[in-house]
Amino acid sequence: MTSAPLAARLTRVAGPLFFPVSAYGPDGAIDLTAFRAHVRDGIDAGAAAVFACCGTGEFHALTPEEFRLLVAAAVEETAGRVPVVAGAGYGTALAIQYAKLAEEAGADGLLALPPYLVVAGQEGLLRHYTALAAATGLETIVYQRDNAVFTPETVVALARTPGIIGLKDGFGDLDLMQRIVSAVRTQSPGQDFLYFNGLPTAELTGLAYRGIGVALYSSAVFAFAPDIALAFYRALDSGDDELVNALLDHFYRPLVELRGKGHGYAVSLVKAAVRLGGLDVGEVRTPLTEPPAAHIEELVGIIASGRALLETRGIEARGIEARGIEASGIEASGTEAHEAVARG
Repeated sequence: MTSAPLAARLTRVAGPLFFPVSAYGPDGAIDLTAFRAHVRDGIDAGAAAVFACCGTGEFHALTPEEFRLLVAAAVEETAGRVPVVAGAGYGTALAIQYAKLAEEAGADGLLALPPYLVVAGQEGLLRHYTALAAATGLETIVYQRDNAVFTPETVVALARTPGIIGLKDGFGDLDLMQRIVSAVRTQSPGQDFLYFNGLPTAELTGLAYRGIGVALYSSAVFAFAPDIALAFYRALDSGDDELVNALLDHFYRPLVELRGKGHGYAVSLVKAAVRLGGLDVGEVRTPLTEPPAAHIEELVGIIASGRALLETRGIEARGIEARGIEASGIEASGTEAHEAVARG
């Protein structure tokens, strides 16, 4: 844990927000060695923060003790270089329990996931997040998605709640987000409240979210292709529309279309891609399932296409080791990627 407030450290960042996967060994138990290597790789690649044991990290599948060990490992590996934010979810009592475990493990903040299963009204949601924020000294980011979607008035109340510093949006309604941003700005003037684009592949909507003033975003791609994610981040930040659009057309849109072919692919595809990069982080835990070989091969081609774009711009790209895919298939995917870039 670092002494500087989380909100201040996230207000201006120089790289994507990193959501590491949780690593498991052949016996299904957590693999702290692989997880530590994964976190180190992300920090060395330029991550601005580590969000451990959140959606991509299979928070839903972790026991409290596994959660504590993974968060503590992330804190030790970052060594204060970047903040560590841990997930906290389920009902109020369990969310508080996870929050306290994260605080004990040295985390800098919490990402408050939606409550388990129930669809609550605005008053109940506000009470839930207020109680969570009051139960810990950690600064809290509230995650809007699924059964936790807020009115602008509720977000104004959240922004006024001590300890709650921001809203991560995984719902994707830009009209609602614009009204939320406007309501907080006008009804809580001077309130430093952070907003995050938290859609599963946030880069795809990065331009749209920036249009309403939301520049921070979570990057699942950074977990397996930090070179591509960082190149996109820098292009978006510098106004390099040519590279932004090329990566959207030849990498991010195909990736999102592949993600739509299977349930749980927002997690299992990411984990498969990390393994393709040479780090064995194990498979996803049930009830999630692994993508079939045909989808893995398609994933290899998409990654090759993204890296081909970086090469055309003279940006150093990291190679991938595609385990279980025939070399000829990888080569064909790479050739097709270069041809797609040439066609523009």
